Amino acid sequence: MTAPAGIYVHVPFCAVKCPYCDFYSQRYDRQTVQDYTDAVCRNLRALPEGLHADTLYFGGGTPSLLSGEQLLRMTETARETVLLADDAEITLEANPLTVTDAALAAWKAAGINRLSLGIQSVQHDVLRILGRRHTPEQAKAAVKRAQDAGFANLSADLMFGLKIQSADCLADDLNALTALHIPHISAYLLKIEEHTPFAENPPALCDDDAQADRYLQMHRTLTAAGYTHYEISNFAQEGYESRHNCKYWRLHPYYGIGPAAHSCHDGKRFAVPRDLVKFCADARQTEDVTEPEAESFTERVMLGLRLREGIRTDSLPDAERDRLLRRAKPLMPDYLTLTDGRLTMTPQGWLVSNAVLTAIL
Repeated sequence: MTAPAGIYVHVPFCAVKCPYCDFYSQRYDRQTVQDYTDAVCRNLRALPEGLHADTLYFGGGTPSLLSGEQLLRMTETARETVLLADDAEITLEANPLTVTDAALAAWKAAGINRLSLGIQSVQHDVLRILGRRHTPEQAKAAVKRAQDAGFANLSADLMFGLKIQSADCLADDLNALTALHIPHISAYLLKIEEHTPFAENPPALCDDDAQADRYLQMHRTLTAAGYTHYEISNFAQEGYESRHNCKYWRLHPYYGIGPAAHSCHDGKRFAVPRDLVKFCADARQTEDVTEPEAESFTERVMLGLRLREGIRTDSLPDAERDRLLRRAKPLMPDYLTLTDGRLTMTPQGWLVSNAVLTAIL
């Protein structure tokens, strides 16, 4: 039986673009946002008839810049169009500065039941270098305000890799997030992307050894605090894993709406052009096929090994399974493990995942 689908809505608006970000976004404009909302609703109505879905994710950009009314229109359109599960996970990415009591009430009214907060750090110097406009105090207040409003399902983004982020600095960040009782933490290594301000004027980054030390420090600290390191960059307390993001790694179907959104269904991957004007003008968004074989053996292994659950070797064709296990054996137990028929990467393996994948594929 096909797993329920996920729906991703890319919201390409920001008040100020962060210097490290290469995601597609434009400056917020009230009229353009209204045109964009209309276009999203048109495309939601164009989803396959009878589609079952159990996650809806508003990513960006800064989706929390949208009004409660605009979010409500989109969630209601999704419920009218798609067979959206009663217990669907509906996520909104939010900048801490947008988390007000009025906004929280509007988000709840729109059906949002999970917030992903772009905190990145609770260190003043780190936030300044990253171009973030909120303060540590404002980030902590946003979490408390959301919890008081009834949002228990919270996620926080954490970024590491700057030279000034010592072990003590990272320990302060991790202790602050766990003390706030945030049940999901996504930790990302800062990468310098092309065509971003950081590409022209990069900050000082820590070396590879320090990056590895910080990554393993996160693993030790958060697992000791009761989190499961369930994906290469994600930690969650029991029951708070991102149901939507797991669809990506488990090759479950998902449909992306909005400029630069991606989809994966019917064995193929698709992408919408990075063109907000075209998206708003077209009766239905353009989708280009980017991978005609999204469920190939290589894809299944690469994505499956991102997860702590790994891949069931008995689900692979015999010849490919035997070859995979033969190549994996020299990397055990330091980088890979095989337990009860599941091949998984260790945290040390995740650190060098590209090299591990190259060796076994």
